[in-house]
Amino acid sequence: MKHVTFKNLNGADITMAANLHLPEGFEESKTYPAIVVAHPGGGVKEQAAGLYAQWMAKNGFIAVAFDASYQGESSGEPRQLENPYVRTEDISAVIDYLTTLNFVDTARIGALGVCAGGGYTANAAINDRRIKALATVSAVNIGQMFRNGWDNTVADADAVGYLDFGSQARTSDAAKNDLMQIPLAPMRKEDAPNEELAEAWEYYHTPRCAHPNAPGYTLTRNLNQLVTYDAYNKAEAFLTQPLLMIAGNQAGSRWMSEDLMTRAASEDKQLIIVDGANHMSLYDQPTYVAQAVEALAPFFSRTLI
Repeated sequence: MKHVTFKNLNGADITMAANLHLPEGFEESKTYPAIVVAHPGGGVKEQAAGLYAQWMAKNGFIAVAFDASYQGESSGEPRQLENPYVRTEDISAVIDYLTTLNFVDTARIGALGVCAGGGYTANAAINDRRIKALATVSAVNIGQMFRNGWDNTVADADAVGYLDFGSQARTSDAAKNDLMQIPLAPMRKEDAPNEELAEAWEYYHTPRCAHPNAPGYTLTRNLNQLVTYDAYNKAEAFLTQPLLMIAGNQAGSRWMSEDLMTRAASEDKQLIIVDGANHMSLYDQPTYVAQAVEALAPFFSRTLI
């Protein structure tokens, strides 16, 4: 693994930080297919994204796990900004960087996203034709999640209060008060609305996978972008690349993978349901990660040719 930094060319003077995972026997004189791996909302490159990047490298790919702008080791102020449009553009910024590396075959670049990173990666693939194949694990369309709830039980119009709250936060932020914050995962176990999301607390806030660069919150002002965002916008027309989605049969978020499978224009698309897995267990539990990798590795080998 090689730690790298590079300029993000999207106009906010951001320096991205990433870990470049190289295949066994890597030779700089050769060219390799590459996979961009996007982390969940509130996560960092050392967690689920890094784990999947390691596995992709073991299967012969160059895999880059990166920290989103304003998060982790990447630069940008204010910290912990989770603007979904920025998160989507970050993926293309990483591809910009990959195209400068002589050992990357720029005709064979794929993208893999976990949780909200899966939604952002889908949006990037809709926009950026350099992504030749797309895969997701426990995909979340973060706009749908904020509008409709974890289990898709809230009507769009009933989420308008979040827009009011985000608007008020922007006014408060402008008054130079401390920037208002909201959790992206429960900050305490007792705050979790169900057992599955209690596991999100465990993942981010206990030794299971806690990381000092992943505090677990974002800024309230981002509600104005998040609530109205659709990671799958125009997938019916423009998401034509091969698509593989993996979700647990116990995942409350499963419906968001099913939605993209219905909407995507791709003629080469498959949804794999992992028996016994919930949303979070596909992040790091060896049994379930192994099943995901068993599908991901041949998918990218077949599509990045």
